Amino acid sequence: MRTSRIARGAPLAAAFTAAALGLGDLTPPSDVASLPVASALPAVVPTPQSLTRAGEDIVVTRRVVLVADEDTDPAARARLVEVLKAHGAARVDVTGPRTSAPASSRDLTVLLGPASRPDIAAALGTTRVPAQAEGHAIRVGVGRHAPGVVALGGHDAAGQFYAVQTLRQLFRPATGPRWKIAGVRVSDHPSMALRGTIEGFYGQPWTHQERLDQMDFYGDVKANTYVYAPKDDPYHRGKWRDPYPADKRYELGELVRRAGENHVRFTFAVSPGESICYSDPADREALKAKLQALYDLGTRAFSIPLDDISYTKWNCEGDATKFGAPGRAAAAAAQVDLLNDVQRNFVATHEGAQPLQMVPTEYGDLTDTAYKQTMRAELAPEVVVMWTGTDVVPPSITNAQADAASTLFGRKVFVWDNYPVNDFGNTSGRLLLAPYDKREAGLSEHLSGIVANPMNQPYASKVAVFGAADFAWNDRAYRAGSTWSRAMSYLAGGDRRATEALLVLGDLEHLAPTFGSTPWQSQAPRLAAEVSDFWAAWDGADRDKAIRSLRGYAEEIERAPAVIRGGAVQRGFVADAGAWLDATELWGRAAVKMIDALAARNDGDKDRADSLVAESRALQSRARAVRTVPARNTWGEVQPKVGDGVLDTFLAQADVRISLWDVAGGGHNLALAGTATASGVEQDLDRFTAAKVNDGDPGSRWASGYSDDSWVQIELAAPARVAAVTLAWESACASEYAVQTSTDGTAWTTVATERPESCGNDVVRLPSGSEPVRYVRMQGVERATTWGYSIYEFGVYGAVDRSG
Repeated sequence: MRTSRIARGAPLAAAFTAAALGLGDLTPPSDVASLPVASALPAVVPTPQSLTRAGEDIVVTRRVVLVADEDTDPAARARLVEVLKAHGAARVDVTGPRTSAPASSRDLTVLLGPASRPDIAAALGTTRVPAQAEGHAIRVGVGRHAPGVVALGGHDAAGQFYAVQTLRQLFRPATGPRWKIAGVRVSDHPSMALRGTIEGFYGQPWTHQERLDQMDFYGDVKANTYVYAPKDDPYHRGKWRDPYPADKRYELGELVRRAGENHVRFTFAVSPGESICYSDPADREALKAKLQALYDLGTRAFSIPLDDISYTKWNCEGDATKFGAPGRAAAAAAQVDLLNDVQRNFVATHEGAQPLQMVPTEYGDLTDTAYKQTMRAELAPEVVVMWTGTDVVPPSITNAQADAASTLFGRKVFVWDNYPVNDFGNTSGRLLLAPYDKREAGLSEHLSGIVANPMNQPYASKVAVFGAADFAWNDRAYRAGSTWSRAMSYLAGGDRRATEALLVLGDLEHLAPTFGSTPWQSQAPRLAAEVSDFWAAWDGADRDKAIRSLRGYAEEIERAPAVIRGGAVQRGFVADAGAWLDATELWGRAAVKMIDALAARNDGDKDRADSLVAESRALQSRARAVRTVPARNTWGEVQPKVGDGVLDTFLAQADVRISLWDVAGGGHNLALAGTATASGVEQDLDRFTAAKVNDGDPGSRWASGYSDDSWVQIELAAPARVAAVTLAWESACASEYAVQTSTDGTAWTTVATERPESCGNDVVRLPSGSEPVRYVRMQGVERATTWGYSIYEFGVYGAVDRSG
């Protein structure tokens, strides 16, 4: 809301204002070397196209004069006043361009408005103002008659708003409660026109309050697009013909307004493909009426997703009559007929409406088909086509792939990026907190934009969305690691200790799955490196160093949840991550106990070591018992996964080392040099073959067929006296199994029968004094689930027989 009506300033008056402030005397870049200021530039996200030092930092005075006029964006002005008051300004007086200097030459002066406004143009001087939409320029300097002048000029209203968002990140603490603004020049504009998110996941949609918070977040990171497309909103898909109830219409209207205040384009999506009769005029009118209702609420961008539907059947006889037998080409013809109708007879006839967006049924590949041929030949050129990459969840997106997709659809595609969405099977139990990554620099030249499909957990999604917004703004300057750290700092409100704790959690939730067996980002890379260094030092006889180093990091894991819950981190994130924080604290404590057990055993204190191992095992059991409650995802109440394949594997390995301390060759897995075979493989899938159980990769696994008597075995490289076997089970484990050995692979002896209480890491000690054997088998007796047996790693420990 405007606090006063400001008269439009005449050019001559504005020019006198510039002279009165001494704007022409702002410290030039050539003087920077002589200034007693730090040369380090502030970190700004999204990364500006150009940010250079222009002079010394300026102090925020207690009174600030804000010069604005009718062409100043109201949202930018409101945000600027808020930012100034948060950084030391007790009073912000808003005035228009005028002929005299401010009331006090001791006040900081801030100019905000179009970059073409004469006073702003004079203050910007030689700072380039980009001509692109959303472009803006900033200059911070010292004037002759003012202690500081900040000029914020936008190419358009959004550019003004984004200039303020950049300024927000230029403050740095001065003495006492005072703040300074970095003396810089900024010339900036986005590399991609469309940047933001699509709420397009399955499972519980975000709440209204969560969506409002997201709009404010998008404003902060200069994301200009939000597509409303929650799969489980009944009025989005199943009941698409029905109008929204009054309470829901009110919420949507409020959301549209909040989006506008943050220069976010609220895009309303309706997905009729499951039931629409393309040839029925009544269905078309129902669709347009749905769009009209949102237009009346202020929406000016619309999308018709036609994803996740079948094109092998029609929903009415009329479509068969008009478009022919169902199939790829016929489906595309029907969809094009509908989309062109909406574009030409609704979008084009509504003032301010943006080009229609759509999601094709074939959205995730690069195969040319009759469907795509029809789309590129007949779809109106204005219609924006979305594409997910080379798969639903692609491991990467390259410039060549984007070019190929654009060729297939006859226009630059708009990427629907399915990260960090966690609504599919391989994400069960996961928060996806890794950086936004593996998207090639230069994609801005080949795409119309990128929107990220987030998680059901909105606040946790901010980590990846923060990165996606940075990439889409300036893809060639994007650095995934540094942006990831800044995303955590944003969530922590700049608190360093909380930021570090979030980075520890983010490492433990780093795995990014695909629909296949190979993730596109690995789990816990920092912890994995720490563990690798630990074992190298341990086996190299520098065990004290190994203990000190890894124990320190394990303590960080243990402490991280309490720090995150300490008040600095956004409360919504704490709520989203609640179950994972509970589990992390328990896993961290278990790790500390196990490391202490290794130290005790190394010191010769077996009793203490055994006691600590028992405590660690108990803590691990408690960690595995944690559940994701309340369940927001399609996967329901499950165990939250924390550093899985790294942390739990280390604990199992350490447990084995301690358990087999007195075994000849103890701690060295003979299975790694052996050959694995099995009774069968689930659906004969290559990703579940027997070789996965002894490949040393804790993330790969063998999966059997659905039979209780399935087995997997290791043929050792040489006969050995086996002292113990370890099995790292996936959630499809055995309620009973036997460990068998053989000298020839034909005659088998059962040496142990196990009935584990839960799926986890089993350490099975075999009777002492056994004869050398060549084969070791896990023989299933009874499955714990309706699935088969699934084992990540099968370890065999003992001493190779040297007698022969």
